[in-house]
Amino acid sequence: MKLNLDIACPSKPEWVEAVLADFDAFLQDHADCERKASSTAMSMVAKYPNRTEIIPELIEIGVEELEHFQMVYKVMEKRGVQLAHSIPGDPYIKALMKKLHSGIEERFLDRLLVASVVETRGAERFKLVADNMEDAEMAKFYKMLWISEAKHGHVYVKMALNYFSSEKVYDRLEYWVENEGEIIQNLEIRSALH
Repeated sequence: MKLNLDIACPSKPEWVEAVLADFDAFLQDHADCERKASSTAMSMVAKYPNRTEIIPELIEIGVEELEHFQMVYKVMEKRGVQLAHSIPGDPYIKALMKKLHSGIEERFLDRLLVASVVETRGAERFKLVADNMEDAEMAKFYKMLWISEAKHGHVYVKMALNYFSSEKVYDRLEYWVENEGEIIQNLEIRSALH
């Protein structure tokens, strides 16, 4: 059953062109994003230890994202691409974080829904990479990641439904989908996941 909402607007064709023109830079950013996604799930475990219904799924996502990081790193090793010395700030994530509610319960809901929207955008972009890669092995790799990210987008919404009414979850999710669409449309095009 589909739980999350589709993204409001598709990525621009220029984004795919930028990624394919400097794929090594994309790999570096992708590796950073997988580490951050793992860290996000695990930080929710640390911040919300009383939310026992979702801790197993958060741990599962944290481990899976770390495995994705390992897989991306292996691709980088084969290509002779090093990890970046430091993880730069992500303007996309920063823009989303500025819109989080400050109340405890509202912020908890927002963190889950922002994670869903980010994973859904990641799925859309991994599909674009898979569909446009000439290298069949890399296309298969990004197809696998696309499926996984789409699943994570659903899981975060499912987690929210443990604690909030479906009306509240989907009203707020709609807000996030619309805002994410505006943010993604105004970002500088670069060879990065966001």
